Amino acid sequence: MSKRLPIAEIWVYLSGDPLFALIITLASYQLGYLLYVRAKRHPLVNPVAISVLLTCLTIDLLDMPYEKYFEGAQFVHFLLGTATVALAVPIYNGFKRMQGKIFHIWVALTVGSTVSIASAVAIAKLMGATDNIVGSMYAKSVTAPIAMGIAERLNVSPTLTAVFTVITGMLGAILAPYILNAVKVQQWWIRGTAIGVGAHGLGITRAFSVNEEAGVFASMAMGLNGVISAIGLPIVLTYLRPHLGF
Repeated sequence: MSKRLPIAEIWVYLSGDPLFALIITLASYQLGYLLYVRAKRHPLVNPVAISVLLTCLTIDLLDMPYEKYFEGAQFVHFLLGTATVALAVPIYNGFKRMQGKIFHIWVALTVGSTVSIASAVAIAKLMGATDNIVGSMYAKSVTAPIAMGIAERLNVSPTLTAVFTVITGMLGAILAPYILNAVKVQQWWIRGTAIGVGAHGLGITRAFSVNEEAGVFASMAMGLNGVISAIGLPIVLTYLRPHLGF
């Protein structure tokens, strides 16, 4: 007759297995998404924000070191690279829809990205943030995988940049509908472009859940903004760095 393992020993085994961290991540998001659907896709019930909070609470309650958690979560992290490459698909599919709108989209990308960076950096400096935090703010206005790559080229913390990027995306996905309604923007392609520039991948998910055209333009805006920023931002900041103080 086999000896039964005590529950405590089973728990120690599970909590030490990298796949357990992956289960926590996926289960947290699934619960967040279920709540999002139950709330009829209300912008305040953001599935990513919910899953982030649940994951943080879980690993804190389990007293699981972040390094141990990341051993399992790195499987999801690895997919960020493939997701970035996949941005080429919505850009390619949306070329025909951009006819007659290229100038407007270009202006939106340039102004939106510039204002996002300048406002974040200015607020961080006014609040007395360290140079490392201020430097991480420069790349937070594009999707996370590209932002982390830009951060590495700027010799600032990719981890901090990723955190700021995700927070930006969550706030953008939650607040964008209210802001766009307040300024009475009705055209779906304009709403989508604004959300894609300001709220990244999380905003795209929100846009697609509301309107297909908004989702397409949000995808194009995020992809184009990421490509332009990845090429231009390190070049511009290299010349301006002596005057920026980071």
